[in-house]
Amino acid sequence: MSEVRIDRARVIQAATALGLFFALTLASPLCAFGTDKKSKANKETQPPKVIDYSYIVWPNPPAIPRIRYINWYASDKQQRDVQGKVQKKSAWMDRLAGTQTQEDVFKLPFSLIQPNGLATDTKGRIYTADSKVGAIFIFDPETKDVELIKHRTHANFNRIVGLAMDDNDRLFVSDPGLRHVLVFNADHKSQDVITDGMVEPGSMAIDTKNRLLYVSDVAQDQVLVYDADSFKLLRRIGTSGHNHELTTSGNFAKPTGLAVDEDGNLYVCDTLNNRIEIFDADGTFIREYGKNGDGPGYFVRPKGVAIDSDGHIWVADGVQDRVQVFNKDWQLLISFGGHGLLPGQFAGLVNIASDTKQNRIITSEIYAGRVQAFRYITDAEADQLRKEREAQRASTTAPKQDAAPAAASAAGNPEPSKELKPKH
Repeated sequence: MSEVRIDRARVIQAATALGLFFALTLASPLCAFGTDKKSKANKETQPPKVIDYSYIVWPNPPAIPRIRYINWYASDKQQRDVQGKVQKKSAWMDRLAGTQTQEDVFKLPFSLIQPNGLATDTKGRIYTADSKVGAIFIFDPETKDVELIKHRTHANFNRIVGLAMDDNDRLFVSDPGLRHVLVFNADHKSQDVITDGMVEPGSMAIDTKNRLLYVSDVAQDQVLVYDADSFKLLRRIGTSGHNHELTTSGNFAKPTGLAVDEDGNLYVCDTLNNRIEIFDADGTFIREYGKNGDGPGYFVRPKGVAIDSDGHIWVADGVQDRVQVFNKDWQLLISFGGHGLLPGQFAGLVNIASDTKQNRIITSEIYAGRVQAFRYITDAEADQLRKEREAQRASTTAPKQDAAPAAASAAGNPEPSKELKPKH
């Protein structure tokens, strides 16, 4: 009898265990599904985390801000194959079965490797030339879209460096590898090429009023001046044939960055001489500023120069990774930057450009492979902010005229008259 009882107990235990097994098996997918749904719901309801860059300003509070950090740009968000075609995601069954072809495998997006030349168009888009990628990236800050003008698709590139944009959105692209400047229309169609007199064209600038195109030529130590419409070579600035050894005023040792102010004056980064030289629209030397050093107003390989809407001069220092801003009398107003990857720091700073229509300053750096954008607070805007701050300060520190009579009345009479009560 005891053996029968033991067998019966074992049967009951086995049946119970089997029932629990099936119960857990049936319940666990439901629980997992429920958890999945909850987690997905939570992910959908939670807003995406966005970094607020608006608090990054120069100079630091409580001073009136003059430069505000906007954003940085680094890559094309589309997944593309080696030929640059946008890839379509293959089905999960194909991936599981291993039947997807090499063309179906996702590649990394086109990312900036060595951005250099910068430009902006009338739509506010930011252009940068990357010689390593062999493409011109076009970033749209409003839509967040990225377009590319690619090698072998839109034109043939060898080593693109400089960019310039005229008032009709014609894009000029310098290619020292092919010793020419390509001209694209507003639809990014190649329509012309400039070759006359060029050996190693680099940075460019356009004087829209005097219709002049300036091209710096590093190999010749000169700045070439062309008619911006006929592309005819008009003159040369600087003396060639001295192997980057000239230090006299009006000559260059590897000229790079160029900029033109509202008066038609040309600013040239004389890189190896660590100075900025200024010429009028006829190519006559006016003055020079800067010398080698790391102090305020000094340079170590200046590579980019830009002029903002108030006529301030922004100089990008390639070795010190900093930007210095000067007024028209060449007084240093502010300096920012330094080696690093944080917003407002630089790693291999090579160029700077000014978008006077939207008061933006754009920079490019090669080691970080990125473009940074800053908002320039104009003199008029700064004056308005200063007036608002003074008015606010005056309103908080002004004595309250009704406070003293009301206090005196309250001291002599627990219930002040209606005339002395504060008006709301």
